[in-house]
Amino acid sequence: MNNAARWLAILLIAAAPAVLAQNKILRLTFQAGETGFDPVRVHDYYSGHVLEAVFDTLLTYDYLARPAKLVPSAAEMPEISADGKTYTFRIKKGIYFTDDAAFKGKKRELTAQDFAYSIRRFFDPKNRSPYAFLFTGKIVGLDEFNARAKGGGKFDHDSPVAGLQTPDRHTLVIKLKQADRDLPYILAFPVTSAVAREVIEAYGDEAASHPVGTGPFYLKRYVRSSKIVLAKNPDYRGKTWDFEPGDNPRFKRIAERMQGKRLPAIDGVEISIMEETQSRWLAFQRGETDYEYALWDVSPNFMTDDGKLKPEFVRRGIQLDRTVDPEIIYLYFNMLDKVGDTPNPFSGFSNERIALRRAIAMSYNIEDQIRIIRKGQAVRAQYPIPPGIVGHDPQYVSSIPHDPRAANALLDRYGYKKGPDGYRRQPNGDALILRYYSTPTERDRQFDELFKRGLDAIGIRLEIVKDRFPEMLKLEKQCRTMVRHAAWIADWPDGDNFMQLLYGPNTYESNNACYKSPEYDKRYAKSRTLPAGPERDRLYHEMTRIMEMDTVWFLTDSRIRNTLQHPHVVGFTKHPVLHAAWLYLYLDPKPRY
Repeated sequence: MNNAARWLAILLIAAAPAVLAQNKILRLTFQAGETGFDPVRVHDYYSGHVLEAVFDTLLTYDYLARPAKLVPSAAEMPEISADGKTYTFRIKKGIYFTDDAAFKGKKRELTAQDFAYSIRRFFDPKNRSPYAFLFTGKIVGLDEFNARAKGGGKFDHDSPVAGLQTPDRHTLVIKLKQADRDLPYILAFPVTSAVAREVIEAYGDEAASHPVGTGPFYLKRYVRSSKIVLAKNPDYRGKTWDFEPGDNPRFKRIAERMQGKRLPAIDGVEISIMEETQSRWLAFQRGETDYEYALWDVSPNFMTDDGKLKPEFVRRGIQLDRTVDPEIIYLYFNMLDKVGDTPNPFSGFSNERIALRRAIAMSYNIEDQIRIIRKGQAVRAQYPIPPGIVGHDPQYVSSIPHDPRAANALLDRYGYKKGPDGYRRQPNGDALILRYYSTPTERDRQFDELFKRGLDAIGIRLEIVKDRFPEMLKLEKQCRTMVRHAAWIADWPDGDNFMQLLYGPNTYESNNACYKSPEYDKRYAKSRTLPAGPERDRLYHEMTRIMEMDTVWFLTDSRIRNTLQHPHVVGFTKHPVLHAAWLYLYLDPKPRY
């Protein structure tokens, strides 16, 4: 071997480990910016992915079990009293938070008190948690604790709460006012993850940018709404991939490759925020990302009409995981009399206001949304509970049709007359302007155009308000958006998670429409006391008809998730509840060029 060849061989050998190591970093995108990583303050889907990676919940889900099945996480499965009101969790010993200056050089073990503290934080007024409803009215003494704080008293985390007890470092006892079958699911939801009090007190309002948890990854680098880099937690207790695939052929292939691997089997995750579909598609095509799912707009580029990958992608070894998301997309009307300082002509329960909202709903062409914007990659949503969730009714049909002619007749009947400019005015002669909120992306521009086309057909003037996704969510939680499309994907696999979206007391939390209907609320409260079954389903039907009569929402679709993966991605499948599959993946050591 001559000297040149020898030096080339040395360089190749030296470079090889770096190339292989690079392959252990999973690269992907979010299609919208995050809102932060403080569990009790998070209210968006994307931030939830990071919570799931950085923190621990008491329980989690079996990765392959369908329907979704709870399994232990930071705690063993709970002991439940005969009356269903007391849950006792045994926290696993030897789980530690990642090192942080807040711990002053000491190794910090996860304890039961961390979970009790984290639950209390939902009721600290300064946190304004959008998920406080998860525990409102449920845990003995917690509502009274909250009322004292709201009444001007100090929110004292050291004051006892009868329903949150920690008899020793590794035992958490939760006492409920009444049996709640959903509590175990709630305690598997990432927003209920355990945080360390020292970290929250050390970083204050910046804790959302400085998450410190006990999960499989830690936050290594963070550029707000641009880049999120996670690294494998070297102190993570670790898990072994050991899931039963059942009869599912895809799951069997995954199990063959993954069985027995120590988790996490990757070294980190690198997330880029890319709001435009075309940018995400090009990044995947160039191999800059390892998998991508938010590609409805460009699906004809890689899929055939019958939902299969085109041959050229099959030849490249590209993999496709295809599921209908357990979600609903809906357009809501703000039901407060004012939106900020602006009088709201779309709120209220008078006949003319209900007629106005119904006419707008009847003008919107949902089939065009699915055909044109989604490129056929969605299914019509008829019922507030989506497929795959307990309580879904596949036979239900919405009472709100697409019928612009009838919508015009309805507006004429209730005094919304057209002026010389062709646009309608309110019955009292005041201007009628609908302010619709959307993000400055190409995708949302298509929604703007579709909505405007429907409104033009019935003579209602549209004003579009643009803002970035995180800022839009902040306005929404303050009831300061007049009309907007929103999405809700399952936090746990039960219909209650969806029907609570219109419960009056959840205003300023999950109830984006800020809707308060005594008839709806009465039925919802009753449904909370019932197990899944015919009696609860009957109440859900009545609640849905009440919502439709008031036309506070109209449902549009549930998206089909087509997740494309490069050949070196091993172990991916979309779980019906878990946000991310990162913990359960492996990357084959194939160099990238």
